Amino acid sequence: MSRADKVALITPWINPEERITVQFDDQRDINTIVTGCSERLVDLELETNIPHIRQKLSIPLSDIEVSEDPTHYTRDPDKPLQFKRLLLIVKGKRPAIVY
Repeated sequence: MSRADKVALITPWINPEERITVQFDDQRDINTIVTGCSERLVDLELETNIPHIRQKLSIPLSDIEVSEDPTHYTRDPDKPLQFKRLLLIVKGKRPAIVY
């Protein structure tokens, strides 16, 4: 999948009210907010074990595989309900969380 295809799939999910799923090699099913996407990077805010604190990451598109997560549904009340959401599979381990 080309970078342009990835950007086209990720861009509609840039919404602070919506969540996507992210998987790393060492962690799965992480609820995440997409805050931005360019031709090279996708900006994410991953949920942590501490409420209201998110891990902010910028990940190269070359390290990401884009798919769909059929096990979760969308949550933005202003949009129609979808019974699947975006899934990003990241090559490598999740970076350490710095508080």
